[in-house]
This record gives sequence, structure tokens and C-alpha cells, in this order.
Amino acid sequence: MTMSAGWYLRRLSRMGPSEVGGRVGDAVRRRRWRSARPVCPSVTGARFTAVLPAGALAAVPPDAAKRLVADADRLMAGHAEYFGVERDDMVAPDWCHDPKTGRRAPWGYAFDVPYRSEETVGDIKQIWEPSRHQYLTVLAAAYAVTGDERYAERVAEHLRSWWAANAPLRGVHWTSGIELGIRLLSWVWVRRLLDGWSGAAGLFEDNPVALRQIWHHQRWLAAFPSRGSSANNHVIAETAGQFAAACAFDWFPSSARWRDDALRSLERHLRSNTFLSGLNRELASEYHGLVLELGLAAVAEADAAGVPVPGAIRPVLLRMTDALAAVVDGRLRPPRQGDSDDGHGLVLDGADTDRWGSLLATGDAVFGRLDWWPEVTGTDVRTPLLAALVRPYGKGGTAPALPRPATRPAHFPDAGMTVLRGPEEIWVRCDGGPHGFLSIAAHAHADALSVEVRHDGVDVLADPGTYCYHGQPEWRQYFRSTLGHNTLRLGGADQSASGGPFLWTRHAGSRVLVADTSDEKVARWSAEHDGYEGSVHRRRVELTAASREVKVVDEVRGRGGSVELAFHLGPLVSAELTGNRAVLTWTRDGEDRSAVLDLPGELTWRAHRGESEPPLGWYSAGFGRKEPSTTLVGSGFADGTREFVTVLGFGG
Repeated sequence: MTMSAGWYLRRLSRMGPSEVGGRVGDAVRRRRWRSARPVCPSVTGARFTAVLPAGALAAVPPDAAKRLVADADRLMAGHAEYFGVERDDMVAPDWCHDPKTGRRAPWGYAFDVPYRSEETVGDIKQIWEPSRHQYLTVLAAAYAVTGDERYAERVAEHLRSWWAANAPLRGVHWTSGIELGIRLLSWVWVRRLLDGWSGAAGLFEDNPVALRQIWHHQRWLAAFPSRGSSANNHVIAETAGQFAAACAFDWFPSSARWRDDALRSLERHLRSNTFLSGLNRELASEYHGLVLELGLAAVAEADAAGVPVPGAIRPVLLRMTDALAAVVDGRLRPPRQGDSDDGHGLVLDGADTDRWGSLLATGDAVFGRLDWWPEVTGTDVRTPLLAALVRPYGKGGTAPALPRPATRPAHFPDAGMTVLRGPEEIWVRCDGGPHGFLSIAAHAHADALSVEVRHDGVDVLADPGTYCYHGQPEWRQYFRSTLGHNTLRLGGADQSASGGPFLWTRHAGSRVLVADTSDEKVARWSAEHDGYEGSVHRRRVELTAASREVKVVDEVRGRGGSVELAFHLGPLVSAELTGNRAVLTWTRDGEDRSAVLDLPGELTWRAHRGESEPPLGWYSAGFGRKEPSTTLVGSGFADGTREFVTVLGFGG
């Protein structure tokens, strides 16, 4: 997908004067660096001191170590999976090859590489992901817990290969700051985990090639920060990686300045990216996890290096951790809201480790769990290693304890998110919040007033997910469209106007009218949005405990027009639609489950599954992966007086 001139004009219109000025400066700097590449200063006497405390590795649970080693052995055999594509070339990877399209990214000055063009480069996510080197942190962690030097030697072989193939400012791996930031954080942990290996110093601090790469990564990040309307999760990754490297690899004349600048930026952007309630302002759950992981990793580096952490950083991470604990369902799954690209900040575990359980376990170790937190029964490698570096916070720790919620929050007013809970782990997420973050709302979906409903962790009414970013515009459009969510579409248009990939030019405004979970018998929510000119869509949701029913009432006030009301079922749910009633069935842990969905009789209902022209009836469990699922769409007309009532009742 190559951006058109029109896209760039629309993108420019969403920038303020300061951002425009900064980007002009970036362009001048890129031109200057083309002919006068910055030169790495000479370094002598470098030593790595940011090691794990004694006993940290002994605290790794045996079952977590077993999962880690199993993944490491799969990598040693050359096997990995990225975004639904199985790879068997990881013994000696080609760092610029996309196995999905068969294309290879062109060489040349980094800022000339058209990385958004799949025709020229291939699927950029397939190329970038292995070069975050998070699979190398897995191999390094396997060495640390086993002492088997095969893992360390493979890490060294791959790092030397990557450094040789990706000279500073040359090729596709020098085009995006988030990639450089996450890669630096991975290198810090690779060096830390290999500390017991005799070749560690020769790979890093005694290796001029490594020193040059580390310096150029930090110099790049200092020169080209994400700014203005792009200052979302990307800037957190950039500053966290820059800060980690400046602390652990403090071998350069600019290290102290880079460290201090990155820490100030990290504090500012953690605050700006996070609601006071603790939820991430992008309203994309996966990015909440990414930012929290990056923030915790940065605090670990600060404490390991003895660098004072600004007062706002730990409270933001504490609020984020409590918010995550509040919104997950009974299986520790957060909402499927907004964009998701399966991005992680720091990977030290096998693939079967529960990401969200791991984050909550780390939150428990660093901040302490509250009585209302859900139980975390799984184990992981990352938690004991991070906890060994982070000083405890709160009582007896680095600061006075902050006020924390006495009971589990259900409503987050600033984020517009409400979670209703009922018997048998009925979980309902209602969306009445802003349309994304900053002027472009890059990772938002046109999903105002959408709902998700789960039963014991199973998606019954599901958010279909994200699937892709680049290269497949019709699929990108579908998965972030209004019709692609459990809400109402009026006049065949999305509630918010897209200006192209990662750009919304008009944002629907939503407001929550009622969010009442105080009655144990009936929980209520109501909200409305103004995304359709001349009309207002209002929705009410009630969860009744005794009958185990979820009632959804939609009304269109004002001009009205043709309507489509969509309900997307999870991939485990089968549906038999007769008229305006759908019988839903699925299996959970070997037990048959069922529900009945009574749909508004004023609309004409059809079931769609796995359709491609246009896309409809799909579910994406993760980036790059999609599977057919059932979508029920009711079509008709709203004249400003009708209510459309839907009732989902769960069987015995």
C-alpha cells in the first residue's frame, strides 16, 4: 500500500504548526545524513554492569522454564510463526525477505525505502518482526536457565549476521523508530541474560561492530522522535528502548544526555497516553499491554542503574495495572477493542505463556495485588526477572502508597468503557468512549456503542479484531468499519470518516448517559453518538442476573434512514437462524453450551459467513490470521420513532 498524494494532504491537515515544523526539520536532517552519515565515537574500557541480581534465575518456576526451553528448541530447529505464517528458515534467516509474498525489501539509503509499498517491499510486518530480536531474548533466556551454550552461540551468530546485513542507515530496518526502540530493549536483555557466557563481552562491549550499531540506534532515536499526532505507543517504544540502552550501554559521550532526555519524554508521553482511570488513550487493548510492558521494562532499567524515576511514571503504571485487572474477563482476557498487531515490549517466555496473566503477575510483584483482582494461576519467566530489578513501590518501597480502588471498577468515565458482569461469568463490554487518540486516531475503529459479550471466556458477540494493516486495503477497511462491529450502521456509512490507513478525518462523538452496576439484579448502561449528520444513535444495554439475559435496545433519533444492525458471533459459536431468532451453540471444556438471540422483528435478517466480495463474516484471533465466523445482519429503515430490541438469553 503506497500512500497517495491525497492521503499526505489529509494527513498534513491533522497536524499543528509545531508538528509541521518538527517534520520539516526531520526532512532536512534526513537529507544531510544521506551524504554525511554520523560517525560513532571511539569507545574504550566499556563494561556491562546491569546484570541480574544473584538468585533471580533460581526464582523462575520450573514449568515456565520448561515452556521457554521448548520454544527455544523449536527456534534452534529453524521454526517460528509470525502473524500466521510458519517459517522454517530461522537457522539462517534472510533479514529482508518476506516469506508471505516472496518479495525482498530493496537495499539503499533507509529513508528512500518505500516500506509501505507491499509491491516493492513485501509485507513489512513479516520483515520487521523477526528483527525486533524478541526471539533472541527467548534463546538468551533459555541459555540463562539451562546454561546450554548452544543457545548463546546461536544468538551470537544471528546478531553478527544481522549487524553485517544491516549497516547503519541502510535498508528497511532503519525506517521506523518503534522497531529501533524495541530492538534496543531486546539487545539489553540479550546481553543481561548471556552474562554467564564467556563470549558475551566479545559479542557486545568488546565488539566495534556492536558498539557502532548501538550508538547509531540511539543517535537515530534522538534525532527522529515520533511527534505530534503520531505520539502514541510508538513514542513509548522509542523512549523506553532509548532509555534502556542509555542505562545499560552507558559507554558513549552522549549516553547521559540520551538517558535524561528519554526519561523526560517517557514520563510525558506515558501520562499523555493514559487516562486518569488507567486505560490507554488509544482505546486499543493490545496497545495497553504493549505500553505497560515497555513502561515496566524501563523502570526495571532505571532501578538497576540507580537512576531516579520521575514521580509520575510509577503511578501511571500502577493505574494501568489496576485497570487491566478490572476489565479482564474470567479467563483473564481483556476487551478486543481497536487495533491489535500482537506487539510485545519484552519477550522472555514461551509462546504458550498467557500474556495478560504474566502482566498481572508482574503487577502483583511490583505493586501488590488488591483483594478484588482476579486470580492468576499461571507462571512465567519474565515476572521474577523484572521483579528482581524493580524496587518495590508503595508500602515499604520507593514512595508512599497511592489510593487504589477498594472494589473492582466497572465504569471508566474518561475512556467511556463499562463492563457489566453476571452469573456464569457473563461479561459485557460496552463502548461509549472517544474515537481513538490524537487528531488522527490511528488505531481506532468505527465502533461507537459496540458491545462484546462473553460467556465463561467464550466470545459470543465478538469484536472481529484487526487482521492486517498494510497491503490489503479492503480487509483493513472491513475490520475497522462500523459494519465490522456489533453496532448499528445508518445510511450505509461508517460513523467516523476514514482518510486512509491510520487516519480518521472525522470522529464520532460519544457520551455515556447511564452506567449503573450498583443493583445486583440488573446492570444498566446507555450511551449515544453523533456520527451521522442529522441523526443520533442511542443504545441501552441491560444485564439481568436472574434470567441471564442481555437486552440491547437501539433507537435512531432525527433524520433516520436505512439501517443495518450487525451482531458478530465468535468462531466457536454456531448459529441456526430462523426468521428473527438465532439459536447459538458452542462447546466449552467438553461441555455443550447454548443461547438464544431474539433479534428485532422490524428488520430482515440474514446470516453471513466467510464472504469476501465484500468481506463479511470473519474473525481475526491475531494479526495476519482470520477465519470464517457467523455475522447476523438485520436490514430495514429507521424513521426516528422505532426501537430495535435484541435479547440474548443464555441456556442452562
